[in-house]
Amino acid sequence: MTDGGHQSFMYPVCDYEGSKYQQEFWDTGGRNYEDRVERIALRRLLPRSGGISLEIGAGAGRLTPELQRFERVVLVDYSRTQLQQAQARLGTNERYLFVRADLYRLPFTPGLFDAAVMIRTVHHLVDVPSALEGIRVVLKPGGAFILEYANKQNAIAILRYWLRHQEWNPFDPEPIEFARLNFNLHPKTMREWLTEARFLVRQQRTVSHFRLKFLKRLLPSGLLAAADSALQTTGNFWQLTPSVFLRADADSSGKTAAPNTFFRCIICEHNGLDEKAEYMTCPKCGNVWMMRDGIYDFGETRQES
Repeated sequence: MTDGGHQSFMYPVCDYEGSKYQQEFWDTGGRNYEDRVERIALRRLLPRSGGISLEIGAGAGRLTPELQRFERVVLVDYSRTQLQQAQARLGTNERYLFVRADLYRLPFTPGLFDAAVMIRTVHHLVDVPSALEGIRVVLKPGGAFILEYANKQNAIAILRYWLRHQEWNPFDPEPIEFARLNFNLHPKTMREWLTEARFLVRQQRTVSHFRLKFLKRLLPSGLLAAADSALQTTGNFWQLTPSVFLRADADSSGKTAAPNTFFRCIICEHNGLDEKAEYMTCPKCGNVWMMRDGIYDFGETRQES
């Protein structure tokens, strides 16, 4: 991951271009327990079935197979190399569509998706409310949104604060940027932002109750995951774990996308792009985006000549 990232249209982006995050953090990083409990939470929050799902910040596609209950999955990431890794993991299955885009400017027709998933991504965002509003726009009325966030008010942070080993207050509702473009977020604030973006919070699950190095060394990950699974529903009452998953459904406002429309111009917001063999063009403003090696690339905009 680059420190600071590239500049998006509106906000700085934490860019994983060229990163070995999947390999170093997940495959060989000793996080089998975290991977297991995140999959458990995601499975239990997802709708039983659906037409098309959006995975935002999909990275190398670690969790994408959990979305198999959907007929089609659109993977979005700011990093082209992360999407290439996802392609290698998932293959060229027609169920998957790979899109390079800035999540602050999602290139999709409003009301397109039955569900959206965003795991381990929101903690990198400077303006969470803007991102949530954009996600709400592309969801159908009543569409499900599964969100994971890094919890500011976790038990370890509270203990460290009480022992005066940490300066920032975990009970303060404001986000804390503990490293460049890495934010811990307060549960109350997150729920308020979701409500303002016209989401209805349905369920909350606390995840990674046992994210302690000595426990992970001492006990098998399967045993820890089973115990974590039994405790996850306590998230509906209190949130004290380092990671919180929730399901928030879009309210009944808005419209479902018109037939035969999919992409939306990120410049003039015209619904429907003209697709050629290797590029897409906006018929209204003339901007062009390339399609390279199976990836729809909205990271670079050109003007049609």
